[in-house]
Amino acid sequence: MLDYPSLAAVGLVIREGSFERAADMLGITPSAVSQRVKGLEERLGAILIVRGQPCLPTDLGRTLAAHLDMVQLLEAELEPALTGNFGNSGSQVTLKVAVNADSLATWFPQAATAFGRNTGILLDITLDDEAHTRDRLRASEVLAAVTSDPEPVQGCKTIALGALNYVACASPDFMSRYFSSGVTAEALLKAPCMRFDRRDRLQTRWASEAYGIDLAAPTHWVPSTQAFLDLALAGLAWGLQPIPLAQAHLAAGRLVELPPGLRVDVTLYWTAVRFHAASLRQLTNAVFVTARQSLQPASTVDPRGL
Repeated sequence: MLDYPSLAAVGLVIREGSFERAADMLGITPSAVSQRVKGLEERLGAILIVRGQPCLPTDLGRTLAAHLDMVQLLEAELEPALTGNFGNSGSQVTLKVAVNADSLATWFPQAATAFGRNTGILLDITLDDEAHTRDRLRASEVLAAVTSDPEPVQGCKTIALGALNYVACASPDFMSRYFSSGVTAEALLKAPCMRFDRRDRLQTRWASEAYGIDLAAPTHWVPSTQAFLDLALAGLAWGLQPIPLAQAHLAAGRLVELPPGLRVDVTLYWTAVRFHAASLRQLTNAVFVTARQSLQPASTVDPRGL
């Protein structure tokens, strides 16, 4: 049987990154937190936390922290029946999810807000590239993720949400400076572009599909969806923008779409652990409903199966 007070200390050290901050959250001394963690490690015969700045979990530590998250969600659902308090629960629990930046800047806030209003449960959102958010699931860091990877994850179920559309665009000033003779393969190799991070392949994909080139242009690295848009408007570089964010600027002439007018779609999926908690089902439903309203259609799977 697991020692849950000690496991709670482990979970807080992992979440907060230090024994001191975990102690503040628990209202005890860092020495007491260390004793709880060390005692559990000795009983299990395994290291759970790699001490450092920040403290990091071992694989077993991460797995046990994920188990604690699920136990706390189930306990929160049981509390009204056990205490007779069918109003707001006195326990604050958190559901951990991974979301890509462009979803977080466009449609996901509506889903999160609907879920929060209906349940009062807190969200701990980890930001990552849509092609890598499911790695957070595999590592037991989150219970669900918005991802562009439809491949199965053991112990999880995936539903298609829809496609987020992107448009290649730049400011009129940038177009006049770099594409005065038109957008050509040669001009694209010289004109500065933006990429979100080293894993962002959208600009490369667009250039390959539109002009048949392997894009090797001067690159600005901009790890922020809002800054990506702001810098395009300012004339720094061209890039692929989510259409929900760019369409008003295109209509007003503040941005210009690069020919040949090729739009790029990124199909998104919701992958969640097979865990019978009402809170996770409610979040899944909120995500599914919002995605159907906000994204382009994708093959539909009933979210009640999650």
